[in-house]
Amino acid sequence: MGGACSRKRGQQVNEDGAFRGISRRYSRNGSSKWLGASSTRAVVDNIDGKAICPSLMELCAYKICEHIDQYGTFSMLPRDISQQIFNELVYSQRLNGTNLEAFRGCALQDIDLCEYPGVDDSWMDVILSQGSSLLSADLSGSDVTDCGLVQFKDCENIQALNFNYCDQISDSSLDRIRGLSNLTSLSFKRNSNITTEGLSALSGLVNLLHLDLERCPLIHGGLVHLRGLSKLQALNINCCNCITDSDMEPLAELTNLKELQLSASKVTDHGVTFLKGLHKLSLLNMERCPITTACLDSLSAIVGLQYLNLSRCNLTGNGWDKISDLKALKVLNLGFNNISDGVLVHLKDLINLESLNMDSCSIRDDGLVNLGGLHRLKCLELSDTEVGSNGLSHLSGLANLQSLNLSFTLITDGGLGNLSKLSTLRSLNLDVRQITDTGLASLRSLHRLKCLELSDTEVGSNGLSHLSGLANLQSLNLSFTLITDGGLGNLSKLSTLRSLNLDVRQITDTGLASLRNLTGLTHLDLFCAKITDAGTTYLRNFTNLQSLEICSGGITDAGVKNIKDLRSLVFLNLSQNHRLTDASLALITGLTQLVSLNLSNSRVTSSGLQHLKPLKKLKSLSLESTKVTANDIKRLQVSDLPNLVNVRPE
Repeated sequence: MGGACSRKRGQQVNEDGAFRGISRRYSRNGSSKWLGASSTRAVVDNIDGKAICPSLMELCAYKICEHIDQYGTFSMLPRDISQQIFNELVYSQRLNGTNLEAFRGCALQDIDLCEYPGVDDSWMDVILSQGSSLLSADLSGSDVTDCGLVQFKDCENIQALNFNYCDQISDSSLDRIRGLSNLTSLSFKRNSNITTEGLSALSGLVNLLHLDLERCPLIHGGLVHLRGLSKLQALNINCCNCITDSDMEPLAELTNLKELQLSASKVTDHGVTFLKGLHKLSLLNMERCPITTACLDSLSAIVGLQYLNLSRCNLTGNGWDKISDLKALKVLNLGFNNISDGVLVHLKDLINLESLNMDSCSIRDDGLVNLGGLHRLKCLELSDTEVGSNGLSHLSGLANLQSLNLSFTLITDGGLGNLSKLSTLRSLNLDVRQITDTGLASLRSLHRLKCLELSDTEVGSNGLSHLSGLANLQSLNLSFTLITDGGLGNLSKLSTLRSLNLDVRQITDTGLASLRNLTGLTHLDLFCAKITDAGTTYLRNFTNLQSLEICSGGITDAGVKNIKDLRSLVFLNLSQNHRLTDASLALITGLTQLVSLNLSNSRVTSSGLQHLKPLKKLKSLSLESTKVTANDIKRLQVSDLPNLVNVRPE
């Protein structure tokens, strides 16, 4: 009955990008997973925008979930149907410790409870009852302890385990997974209890392909236990400040390693020498490591390296000649180093480069001549450099460039003409004080542009006329510019616009009226705009809005009446509107998709909190500088909104 609906094994591991910095995806304190996830099921066709009819099995699963308390067990159902019901309960956040019992012995293959509220040891008996059928489990951010994992050995076929941010798990749990030889993926991000001794339990996991120990501060000396993991392809020990050169020696034997993340460790040039025999290595992240350019002598031997992050390493301008040997490089991050134009000379032969980050380096116009021949370049980050208008002439031939960041540079209007030939450009950041209306005329030919940042520029209303023909524009940031109501009419034909930032004090109700045809908007930022109750009537047109901010103090309860029917809202910020009362809380009680709500600096009271009870998806609630206390919110959280993660006051 029906097709298998469980997740493919290869989709279980979600590796953080090597060059995105430190992710907080699994952090319970400041969760970005639930706050950032869409709160509505994807029912829209990406091609033509039409709704997709769910399958009969999906409709049945939805209906069962609506009446989940009526069912005692699903063990008689085919596994794929039980799996779909389980997944839907998790997605809709209806799963709890009571109705979980219905899945005892259902032979589920995938248990994805990453940062799901309330997961603790009491859930583990049912989870582990899946036995040999269980192939993947993600319990990241839960309150599971060592005691809850006692019987994990019964799940002998498990292939992927994630215990990220589970701070009550220690070496004892590692010992209990010692015999799970089918494991291919294992993750224990940010765990202060796992030690060198505990890592000895990993030595028998001979099929392990992916191991994540990011932010585990007590594992120095423990990597010696990985010597025999000959199949290991990806190792993440980012932000393990205990890792030193001696820890690199056992890694020399992991000849199948393809990805190695070492950021913010104590590895020096000497430690890098142990890596030069890893000829299959394609990704290396050494951000914030105490290395010098001497490490390039070793790295140049890894000729297949495609992704290299050496940002924030305090590198200087000498000794870069060896980097030209890395001909396979596609992504190179050298941002936030003390390097200048001389380094770019050694990059000109890296013809396979697709992404180059030189953020906050001392790069000037003359240095950019060395980038002119990098015709495969798609992404170029020059933010906070000393590049000016003359330097942009060297970029005009980069026919494949799709993303260009020129924020906080020295460019002026005169230089933007060099960008007019970059017809493939999709994202452009011009957060530069010197840019005015005149410069925007050079952007009229960039018809593929989807994202444009003009924050903090001297652009005014006249300049917006040059943007009216950018028919593919989806995101536009005009915050802290000089635009006024009169210029917003130029945006009325941008029907593809989805995100618009008008955090500008000069914008009023009149300007908002000019935007009423932009019915596809999903994100609208009017933080400082002078919007009043009268202006909120135009918000009724934006039925697809998921995020809305109006914080200038001009909104009363009457204005919230025009917001209450925007049922797709996920994020709503009406802080600083000091005349809002409990009546506003009563009005938004129907916005059941809300994940984040901010009504700080208003007149709401503890009596009004009762109206928030239907907002079961609420994760963040800010009511600072109101008559609501931390205890009031705590009572609401315990009784009706257990999913709240971030609260103010706390």
